[in-house]
Amino acid sequence: MPTPSPSRRAYGVIGGLGPLASADVFFKLMRSIARRNMADSADVVFEQHPFKGNHSSSSATTERKLYVFDLIRAFEQRHIDVIVLPCFLSHTFLDELTANTTLPIINLMAALLDHVRSAMPHARRIGVLTSDFTREAGLFERYFAAPDFEVVYPRLQEGRNLVSEAVYGEHGIKRGQLDGAPLDLLRQAALDLAGQQVDVILPGLTEVALVAHALGTLPVPLVDSNQVYAERVAASHDDVATRPFKVGVVGGVGPAATVDFMQKIVRNTPAARDQDHIKVHVEQNPQIPDRTENLVGAGLDPTIALYATCKKLEDGGADLIAIPCNTAHAYVERIQGSLAIPIVNMLTVTAEAIRTQFPQLTRVGLLATSGTVGSGVYQRELAAHGLDQLLPAPALQERVMNAIYGRHGVKAGYTEGECQDDIRAALDDLVQQGAEVIILGCTELPLLLPSGPWTHHDGSTLTLVDPTETLARRCVAYASATRR
Repeated sequence: MPTPSPSRRAYGVIGGLGPLASADVFFKLMRSIARRNMADSADVVFEQHPFKGNHSSSSATTERKLYVFDLIRAFEQRHIDVIVLPCFLSHTFLDELTANTTLPIINLMAALLDHVRSAMPHARRIGVLTSDFTREAGLFERYFAAPDFEVVYPRLQEGRNLVSEAVYGEHGIKRGQLDGAPLDLLRQAALDLAGQQVDVILPGLTEVALVAHALGTLPVPLVDSNQVYAERVAASHDDVATRPFKVGVVGGVGPAATVDFMQKIVRNTPAARDQDHIKVHVEQNPQIPDRTENLVGAGLDPTIALYATCKKLEDGGADLIAIPCNTAHAYVERIQGSLAIPIVNMLTVTAEAIRTQFPQLTRVGLLATSGTVGSGVYQRELAAHGLDQLLPAPALQERVMNAIYGRHGVKAGYTEGECQDDIRAALDDLVQQGAEVIILGCTELPLLLPSGPWTHHDGSTLTLVDPTETLARRCVAYASATRR
C-alpha cells in the first residue's frame, strides 16, 4: 500500500478478537465517514485473522497482547496512520501497546467517557455490561473514576454472569446467535442495573453494542458504544497524532563511538526513572564502507549504505537521525533530500555551540581524519559562523591518522601508548598555532582526550570540544521540547 498523502488518512481496524462486533464497528465507521463527507480523504483497512486464544480467560492475555501487537506492526509496515481497536479487553493493556508503536490508537474508553460527559452531564451511576475479566481489571473504574462516578455491574444470578453467558456461551453472540436466548440474558442484566438505579448503561463488550438496538426499550438509556467509537474515529481525522519521540542513530561508524554516543544521550537526559529516558533506535552497521578511504583514496562509496541505514531508521519511526561520525557528514547533503526526517548535522550544531560559548573567538583548531579535513565540511561550517580553521602540520596530520587508524590506534581498541603520543603531538602543534578551542573532529578522539577545559603542559588553558557530546545534547533538547 503506498504511503498516503498528507491530505489523506489511513485507518487500520483490528478485527478477529470479535469478528461480528469488529465488522459492526467497521460498518458504522464507514457510515460516519460518509456522513462527514470524508470518503475521498480516508482509507479504511480491515484486518482480521482468527484469534485462537480464550477470549475471556486471564491466561490468554499474553496471546491477545501479541496478536494485537503483530497486527499493529503489520499496519505500521503498510503505512497506516491510525489504529482502530474495537475491543474492550484489549484496552486493559492499551498503555503497553501505545508505548511500543509509532501509531496512535484511538481510545475507545476515552470516547465513551467524553460521550457520557457531553450527552449525559448529570450521569453519576454508570451501569456496565461486561465480562468477568474486564470487570476484574478495573477498566471502567480507571476512566469513570470516583468521586465523579460510581461504576455498577449486574448482580450474579445463581452464580452466573449473564453477560458473559450471553456473549461467550455455547449459543452466544460470538457464535452468531443474535436473537433469542442471548438477548434475553442481556435484557435481564440490563434490568438488574436499572433496578440498582444507574443513570446510563454502557456496553463493556463490543458484542453487546452489536445487539443493543435489539434489546428493545429499557428503563435506562443503553449506549451504542460501537457507534460512539466510530464517531470518535471519524472525528479524529484532523487530530495531531502524539507518540513518544524517537531518536534514530546510524551506528557502527565506528562501533565504540556509537556506544560512547549512547552514553552521552543517557547522561544528558534529565530522568528520575527508566521511563523518563528517550526512545532510541540504533541501526548498528559496521559494514558501511570506510568514509576516509573513499574521500582520500579508492575506497568504496558509502553513500548507499548510509542512505539504506537511514531509511531503516525512518521506517522504524525515528523522528530524527543522528550520525555519530564526523567524516560521514561529508555525505549528508547527498542523502538528506531523499529522507522524510532530518539528519541533525553534528558539524553545524558544534559550530553553533562554539560561536555561542565563545562570541569573540576567531580561530578554531581541528583534529580529524584526513577525509574530514579534505572534504572541507568543517571548514565550511566554521566559516559560516565567522571562524577560521586551524589544522596540524602535514606530518602531524599523519600522526592523527595513525592515532585513529594505526595498528595501535583507537579503532583497533587502544587508548594508551602510541595513539596517545601521536594525538598529543598534533594537539601541541595546534596550541603553538594559537588555538584556544580545539574540535575533537573524529568520534573516536574523545576516547583519547577528555573534552571540556584543559590545561596544556605549557600552562595555557584551552577547551576541547566533543561534537558527539554537542550532538547528544541537541537530540535530548529536541526530544524534551516535544514532551513539553
